[in-house]
Amino acid sequence: MSAGNGSPSRTGQEPTKTESVRKRQKIISWVVGLVGIGVPAVALIAIIAFMAVYVSADVPRPGDIKQNQVALILNTNGKTIAKVVPPEGNRTDVKISDIPKSVQNAVIAAEDREFQTNSGFSVRGLSRAVLGKFTGRDDAGGGSTITQQYVKNALVGDEHSYTRKFKELAIATKMSTKWSKDDIMAAYLNTIYFGRGAYGVSAAAQAYFRKDISKVTTAEAAVLASSIRSPSYYDPETNPEAALNRWNYVLDGMVSIGALDKTERAAMKYPKVPAYREDSTTADPGPNGLIKRQVLAELESLNISEQQVRTEGLKITTTIDPKVQAAVVSAAKNKLQGEQKTTRTAIVSIDPATGGVRGYYGGSDGLGWDHAQAGLQTGSSFKVFALIAALEQDIPLSKTYSSSPYQATGGLTVTNSDGESCGTCNLATAMKMSLNTVYYRLMMDLNGQAQAVADAAHKAGVAETFGDIPHTLQDKNGGVEGGVVLGQYPSRVIDMASAYATLAASGIYRAPHFVQKVETSKGEVLFDRAKDPGKRVFEAKVADNVTAALEPIASYSNGNGLSDDTYGSRPSASKTGTAQLGDTGQNKDAWMVGYTPQLSTAVWVGTDQGIALKNAWGGPMYGSGLSAQIWKASMDGALQGQPIKQFPEPAAVGGQAGVPYEPPPVTYTPPRTRSNNSGRNNGGGDGNLTLAPGVTIPLPGGSPRHGRGNSGNYGGDNSGGGDTTGGDTTGGGDGTGGDTTGNGG
Repeated sequence: MSAGNGSPSRTGQEPTKTESVRKRQKIISWVVGLVGIGVPAVALIAIIAFMAVYVSADVPRPGDIKQNQVALILNTNGKTIAKVVPPEGNRTDVKISDIPKSVQNAVIAAEDREFQTNSGFSVRGLSRAVLGKFTGRDDAGGGSTITQQYVKNALVGDEHSYTRKFKELAIATKMSTKWSKDDIMAAYLNTIYFGRGAYGVSAAAQAYFRKDISKVTTAEAAVLASSIRSPSYYDPETNPEAALNRWNYVLDGMVSIGALDKTERAAMKYPKVPAYREDSTTADPGPNGLIKRQVLAELESLNISEQQVRTEGLKITTTIDPKVQAAVVSAAKNKLQGEQKTTRTAIVSIDPATGGVRGYYGGSDGLGWDHAQAGLQTGSSFKVFALIAALEQDIPLSKTYSSSPYQATGGLTVTNSDGESCGTCNLATAMKMSLNTVYYRLMMDLNGQAQAVADAAHKAGVAETFGDIPHTLQDKNGGVEGGVVLGQYPSRVIDMASAYATLAASGIYRAPHFVQKVETSKGEVLFDRAKDPGKRVFEAKVADNVTAALEPIASYSNGNGLSDDTYGSRPSASKTGTAQLGDTGQNKDAWMVGYTPQLSTAVWVGTDQGIALKNAWGGPMYGSGLSAQIWKASMDGALQGQPIKQFPEPAAVGGQAGVPYEPPPVTYTPPRTRSNNSGRNNGGGDGNLTLAPGVTIPLPGGSPRHGRGNSGNYGGDNSGGGDTTGGDTTGGGDGTGGDTTGNGG
């Protein structure tokens, strides 16, 4: 050891720097040597295995495809409520000479642009897919050629494994040496699933265009080719925007491979695609058919393909509770008896603790229009979101406003239904009475005003986009009009049930869903939904104070409070809503939305013809009438025998916890009492907007187009602007939209 600085001397126990470098180099040499030996060894093993599969493989024929199996859709008790039955004989083989070149080229442009030159697999596509696996990019693609897709469908199946992919590559390579490109294309086009229950291009031409495959045009061929990647998603009836984008992609691809002239492509327009009508022998009649439609759409989002649904004998367990479902169906059927023939209803019940849809009634026709997915004006049931926004900004339920008419910008006068008034009252009282003027004044006091109401609704669960509405609760220019607080913009029944369920869960949002578990016929579990902790979107004190304000309303609305034969009265929180039919003095939409801690249910009553909504005696219908009766019947039936659960005691917001006591002012005007012929009885706090003579709030309205559709807008454009005529919707089909200026609250 040196004496001066105390640093240790180098001994034989510590290697020098040169020795360390030499040791590292030796290790690296060993690693490189092992890799040098190992990589060729792995490659050699892969080549030997590939050749073994190649030599032993039998090239499949179209008749070798997997047998189609029935998929069962079950409720929570395991009882079958719907089936997916592959149509027998719907696949008809056609010769390649009978398939137009435009169809073949469209499919090549959509699925495999190197088809004419590759050897059964694409090196570029396979490399892209492998890179995507390593980088986690889902959009990298699967790298499968047309030949590989045929092999997968005909022989090796959809199993996600490297072994399956290895076999697919080997067999596809052998097929490319044994078959001509025409033979491969014919086998593929006669086997592939195009959606709408159609296996093979011949069946697809009938399903989409009701014509023989030989008569399909180039534009129509691009529609068929567009559907292959994901038939439900790219069906123009259920997702027109995505279908159009995919169609353009296919046509551009045809230009790039030299199969279509640029001038001809530029002149093409998207062809008319008739509404799909499922074969009645495989359809599920009644409300369950509409549940089936929602389940199949949800499976796509869970990465369970339609090919799997059709061929793997799936058991799909849903969130549908048989007791709740029986209650909503019974309420719809029984309460509509004796009403006008044009009256329709939709009911959705959601479990606030899970987001699971427990009961669903979109209509009585399993192949028809699904009203639970349609865009409908919500009337005063939307005032709840203004109250949420206010409480978030520390404005308490004790805050008071005048209920006198309100002069808004642009010469608009906002008044209350039937001239109801409380003089000056707090927000809780105004909610119970559904006073438009109070809640319009509240909205104008909010930071953000109308936008704050829209933001609160979106956070609660109102969809930000659906059907052909790219941005809900706003106009085409991106602005939000003051009428949002009075239910100006269309929302869906399922969204209102979900948004109110967020309040029932004290401010925790859980996405609504139908699918709980999916298994194959062999017992393989493809999906099993985990418990959703949810996302807190509002403080508990905000949601619970809203609940406190809504608790009196069911009883106040013509005595529609909940009850139970075993437990007696049951606490609930709810809100009615009514939307007017233009300036006709008639109504077109009536709502009741409400919840207990266990269940949230939204009920809409209206027509599908854009006409006045009238009760059995011909009088105007309000939310506190038939809608409230259906809501009560649904909830009572669904919760029969269930324990009574109390709502949480709300914490203070702005110094006020819960509903403040407020004695009726001297100027208080009680709700009018009407005869049963009015359909409203004692008033019930509908808050249907009434305006000064000649003044209307421009609200969108209209009627649904009859036909099949997962979602749709009840016509009109969202910018408002006077009369709006019901137009095309996602639902498709025939129907006439009536002029509706919708100035209802």
